[in-house]
Amino acid sequence: MKKLLLLFFSVAAAWSLQAKDLTLVSPDGHLHMVIHVNGELSFVISRDGKEIVSSPALSLELGDRTLPMKNDRIRKTLRTKKDEVLDPVVPVKNSAVRNRYNGLVLQYRGGYDVEFRLFDDGAAYRYVTRFPDSVTVKKETVRFVFPDSTWSYFPREESFFSHNERSYVHLAVEDILPGDLASLPALFEVPGGVKVLLTESDLRDYPGMWITGAKGGGIAGTFPYYPLKTQQKGDRNVKPVERADYMARTAGDRSFPWRVLAIAPHAKDLLENEIVFRLASPCRLDDVSWIKPGLVAWDWWNALNIYGVDFRSGVNTKTYKYFIDFASEYHIPYIILDEGWYKLGNLLDINPDVDLPELFRYAKEKDVGIILWVVWKTLDDQMEEALDKFAEWGVKGIKVDFMQRDDQWMVDYYRRVAEEAAQRHMLVDFHGAYKPAGLRREYPNVISREGVKGLENCKWSDLITPQHNCNLPFIRMVPGPMDYTPGAMVNAHKKNYFISWDRPMSMTTRVQQMAMYVVYESPLQMLADNPTNYMKNKECLEFMAQMPTTWDETHALAGEVGTYVAVARRKGDKWYVGAMNGEKARDLTLDLSFLPEGRWQVTLFEDGVNAPRYAQDYRKRVITLSGRSMKIHMDTGGGWVAVFEKQ
Repeated sequence: MKKLLLLFFSVAAAWSLQAKDLTLVSPDGHLHMVIHVNGELSFVISRDGKEIVSSPALSLELGDRTLPMKNDRIRKTLRTKKDEVLDPVVPVKNSAVRNRYNGLVLQYRGGYDVEFRLFDDGAAYRYVTRFPDSVTVKKETVRFVFPDSTWSYFPREESFFSHNERSYVHLAVEDILPGDLASLPALFEVPGGVKVLLTESDLRDYPGMWITGAKGGGIAGTFPYYPLKTQQKGDRNVKPVERADYMARTAGDRSFPWRVLAIAPHAKDLLENEIVFRLASPCRLDDVSWIKPGLVAWDWWNALNIYGVDFRSGVNTKTYKYFIDFASEYHIPYIILDEGWYKLGNLLDINPDVDLPELFRYAKEKDVGIILWVVWKTLDDQMEEALDKFAEWGVKGIKVDFMQRDDQWMVDYYRRVAEEAAQRHMLVDFHGAYKPAGLRREYPNVISREGVKGLENCKWSDLITPQHNCNLPFIRMVPGPMDYTPGAMVNAHKKNYFISWDRPMSMTTRVQQMAMYVVYESPLQMLADNPTNYMKNKECLEFMAQMPTTWDETHALAGEVGTYVAVARRKGDKWYVGAMNGEKARDLTLDLSFLPEGRWQVTLFEDGVNAPRYAQDYRKRVITLSGRSMKIHMDTGGGWVAVFEKQ
């Protein structure tokens, strides 16, 4: 009888460690996460008592074992708490980032943990393993279920081979089918107004997560499996044609990527969210003094169509000297040499029309840095030799393009480029890229990236609409900088818009393009139009050329996804406010209570009285403000932008 009782109590004790609910509460008390431990792991997140998202089962399949392992026991439950201030090397939103969360770590006897963190503005979980040997990841089960009548902004994709430059399809979650594929980030609108943005952070030696419809409802994570065989077409397109039956082979002693839910009671709160940065690994570089953000005069979008000069424009030395002169005159720190400066397939075979040594000499004399565009595959084939030569020339950064993948091999490639470039004090701007997922904190020389359907699409598409432009700040921009490449000086409304490869235009007003320099975050921010067009519009140019590309403080003022957005940012003792509008004209009253007391001089640009007919029409005003609010008007596809200086 005693033996039977002892067995009963032993089983009961083991069960008590497995079958229980653990609760996490965010520091401000609004978010609750209930974690169910019952052999399997699941959780439910609510805000102010209302459920907003749940995950019915978490698991990670590693070869012959699946975590959490069947009949495994939790050895210890650790509660953690953090409240600290992080100092970003490149301050995209704020020069001081508060990192405050409550955490829970479930330590299993089998040598692994499952870690949860709950912030005031989001939640995250990840696996941590302590296995002595490498592991093969066969499958990761990620599933999220939302309340009925939840809607999504679904960046639909055709396949894992993609630039991740998508439009956002507004779909009811119940209409997302198991065969539907989307990249991240994706946004979900829960009944009652709460927004939940799904993404990831600390992506290392592992494939990126995508989503699809889940059997039984909700959405499920899905991943590109390891590429065993690829097929190359031309110098840039390297497409996997055969994949392994595993996602990754990786170290057994490691942490895995965070599955991240950014949570916002109002859409505008997403503009201030820095959860992806907070969850990323700390900076690995000892010396960061050489990392210099700034504006860039870009050649490719405008097809080098300068005019009014006595030489033939194109990819040649005289044209690039013209760009250097322009950048020098307006104190723009960089120019880019995009496609054409080298013979495709060999980074060391220079276009004979481009005298690179002379250009680097001239640029140095003018205090302008040169960034070089490269195809990723050619760079991979010539990595050390090419980067050493670039360093010898004095290259300040590289724009690496056309990766179009985020399987484990390609994620590792990004890290390798970041490391090699950092060793030579070069910035990196990834194009043809997946979304930001934490690398910029580890390697702050990874200063921006594309992965966004930006202005370049105007060369071949009519999908860069004002509505699309007003989607981006609430979705793509949340996990990190986006190289949208604003600055079009030829502007038209939809009825007057036409597609032109060599003479592109924007489907916005002039002032919306100018407002993007405040609203859109990119520490390496492009001036996409050609210098001649800018110099014909000096009033606009002089305003844009003095725009910061990093910020000390950010305040979201107002906004709704796809409809309008207004944000204020501080640099030093100046405040900048930018607003962008979607399809319908709008009047707004901006709350400027963040401004210190006193009188402010405001230099502002607003849509002109004829902007509804002629999108390039604008009005510049300089006024004195003593109150703490301001009424503004934006036309269809319009904008408003201002700088505030203390008098």
